[in-house]
Amino acid sequence: MRSWQYSSTAGGLEKNLILNPAAPLPTTKPDQHLVQVIAAALNPVDYKPAEIPGVLRFAIAKPATPGIDFAGTIVRPASDSPLKAGQLIFGACGTNPVAGGALREFSISGIKSAVAIPEGVDPIDAATVGVAGLTAYQSIVAHVKSGDRIFINGGSGGTGIFGIQIAKAVGCHVTTTCSTANVDLCRELGADEVVDYKKESVLDALLFKAKGQKYHHAVDNVGSDEQLALRCHEFMRSDGTMVIVGGEPSWKAVSQTLKRKLLPGFLGGVKGNVVGFWPDQKPEDLQQIVEWMKEGKVKAVLDSKFPFEEAPKAFEKLRTGRARGKIVVDVASETYKKGSQ
Repeated sequence: MRSWQYSSTAGGLEKNLILNPAAPLPTTKPDQHLVQVIAAALNPVDYKPAEIPGVLRFAIAKPATPGIDFAGTIVRPASDSPLKAGQLIFGACGTNPVAGGALREFSISGIKSAVAIPEGVDPIDAATVGVAGLTAYQSIVAHVKSGDRIFINGGSGGTGIFGIQIAKAVGCHVTTTCSTANVDLCRELGADEVVDYKKESVLDALLFKAKGQKYHHAVDNVGSDEQLALRCHEFMRSDGTMVIVGGEPSWKAVSQTLKRKLLPGFLGGVKGNVVGFWPDQKPEDLQQIVEWMKEGKVKAVLDSKFPFEEAPKAFEKLRTGRARGKIVVDVASETYKKGSQ
């Protein structure tokens, strides 16, 4: 099978990707499906952690294949799974949270990491959900109830587009941020209020809005403005939580996190309730998201789609940080369509 692989990230992961035309098929365990990949969607986690000095050497087996989000068809189902060979599924590939292996023609997915794609949902759209959709769902739904006010920093990125729609699906009032070019998109997705960070300070806007009514919950998909976390108690309710999803993975970021957690407020620590986040593979959460997609309450927003042979270009686009929605690599949609007719 064909597989994109890398053994170094020097100069950027995408500059080290090599297309292996004869990679062996992955070996599955009893609780894993063997799948033919139709499409893979990219996320910052597909390259950022791998580029941290030391991570590739100690945490990733080489050669590695990037990609977690996928949609595909089952070749061989996991033992005791209700899913059948030939059935369309979506979710997360692999067992390594940094190099899942979606950018190859065949991959593996754990029994808890994927669910069936219902009729009426395009596999290309379903491929975008695995990380971004699940992150949005789990960073919001358990923390809110209908009528709550939520702030989502970064509404037009891969996670933000799902976050706005999921928050609206559960009945929240949504305030989000984006650049001028994406204000209309965020409003179309359901945002009640949009802060254009190109035109005004996000923190100042939140503090002004909080004079009327403070936020019950906040999700930071960007992570670049530490002041949002340090001063969240000024625009959030005392029982509210800010979930930090975005940010550059680095040793500096780790030290800043420890500083916020361990130091008291008067020494630079956080006075509000700020928590980090890592998604948990829960098939019931994936199922709820895809049901909303089938009902039209949640939709995928595609920034761009690249053919399998141009996967490195897809990473170049992702690295710009200017994607308007999700970036998808089409692994075999045409081949699959021909084979299924």
